[in-house]
Amino acid sequence: MFKADDYRLRIKTLEDTLGEAKYALDIDNISEQLKGLKAEQEKPEVWQDLERSAKIGREISTIENKINAYQKGRKALDDAGEVIDLIEESGEEELVPELDKMMSAAEKDIEEMRIRALLRGKYDSSNALMSLHAGAGGTEACDWCQMLYRMYCRYAEKNGYKVTEIDRLPGDSAGLKSVDFKVEGENAYGYLKAEIGVHRLVRISPFDANKRRQTSFASVEVMPEVEDDGEIEIKDEDIRIDVYRSSGAGGQKVNKTETAIRITHFPTGIVVTCQNERSQLQNKEMAFKYLRSRLLEKQLEQRMQEEAALKGETKKIEWGSQIRSYVFCPYTLVKDHRTGYEVGDVQAVMDGDIQGVIIDYMKKS
Repeated sequence: MFKADDYRLRIKTLEDTLGEAKYALDIDNISEQLKGLKAEQEKPEVWQDLERSAKIGREISTIENKINAYQKGRKALDDAGEVIDLIEESGEEELVPELDKMMSAAEKDIEEMRIRALLRGKYDSSNALMSLHAGAGGTEACDWCQMLYRMYCRYAEKNGYKVTEIDRLPGDSAGLKSVDFKVEGENAYGYLKAEIGVHRLVRISPFDANKRRQTSFASVEVMPEVEDDGEIEIKDEDIRIDVYRSSGAGGQKVNKTETAIRITHFPTGIVVTCQNERSQLQNKEMAFKYLRSRLLEKQLEQRMQEEAALKGETKKIEWGSQIRSYVFCPYTLVKDHRTGYEVGDVQAVMDGDIQGVIIDYMKKS
């Protein structure tokens, strides 16, 4: 028997969640902001400045996505309410399966909007710059680093993000010693910042003739891509820029001219490289972006250390500090050490299905 009150109660719960997300995303005020940005975009001087025009275009797209998500959720609830009224008046209970589908779709859309409302940090909406580094373990660790890289590429592809490789250092016989890449898309840093830390893999090693179980570690660094707005100052006397020939398979110009860039920042000791672009100027621009992000990360880390010092002594980073363990043998579950949850099948996670882990972390933090 059709119970209209149960469905109306579900709609009321979803309306409350939608209202909270609307308040958190400030939908009413960003609608006015959108009008101002569109008016500014039409000015002739804006179109003459490509960088400024692209920045305004990204802001417009971000605001439109938030507004469209809210309107979609609101419309889904209104449509579901009309179907409930129709079933009550006409008694056509054959419409109940269709109503269930509408309710499930509305719940999914509103949950996604609620997650988006959680990403309100200063840099959450920025692109993400990621670095993966193999730990001790030789070829086994290098292979694990490459597996993680593939996992994040699949995750980005699944969520409509663009991945651009900046630099890589291949392993001696297999895998990667390290790789730097950029993930471009709305809230890329907000989602991926939960991945910062040490990742542990336990499996039967394919590189061991005796088929022994091996444990490998790889570190993941995630930084927001920051624009050159003066927040991070890089003085000319504090850096050294070296140019050299790119490594790799080669091509028309790659290995014949000095296009790769290495920037050394003396006060912090940070060294960044970029050799993926076709020209020296493009590599230099990308290297400076990466350096600014590294310096910003260092600033944020220092602030966190100062706050932690006020709270008292903290644990050392040793065995057990990993944020997630991927255990192929003997288990088939992935355990996230920040949430304490065991999430999904290992192969599903390795194929890029890490959304649940990230969402659980954001809920708890």
